Amino acid sequence: MNSTVIINILRFIGLIALQVVLFNRINLLGFLNPYPYILFILLYPVNSNRAGLLLSSFFLGLVLDMFLNSGGSHAVACVTLAYLRPSFFRFSFGISYEYQTVKINDRLSPERFSFILISVVTHHLILYLLEIFRFSLILDILIRTVATTIFTLILCIIIIYLIKPGKQ
Repeated sequence: MNSTVIINILRFIGLIALQVVLFNRINLLGFLNPYPYILFILLYPVNSNRAGLLLSSFFLGLVLDMFLNSGGSHAVACVTLAYLRPSFFRFSFGISYEYQTVKINDRLSPERFSFILISVVTHHLILYLLEIFRFSLILDILIRTVATTIFTLILCIIIIYLIKPGKQ
């Protein structure tokens, strides 16, 4: 196994552990829960196997659904985010993102920020649409999405800078 696979396995296990042990216990204002576990999907290597990303995203969401008893909403949100990730890359970095060496954990640029923001908003909107699943509560869904997105975005940026590898 090469180092990229090992790093991805450690990231998968570490982010699930942090989410289950630490971040699931945070409940500000009764509804504000951060979900930085999606960093696994965001930090997955650009030119890696897409089927591997979809499969590992499904298992990431499934494990969280088992811990949170959420009925599959995390799995659907994770797989959707993994499926739409190339489109978000294209939107944020341009059409030739595959030929560039795009690394999300480099310094924060407008392109990287827009990629992370679009990804987090998409994940949270799908998650809350499936969790609440009532059209009459659309305002509640939007408020939860915006508030949790801000909180998760701040945490994701902090975590990216904490785990940022040294210059090689």
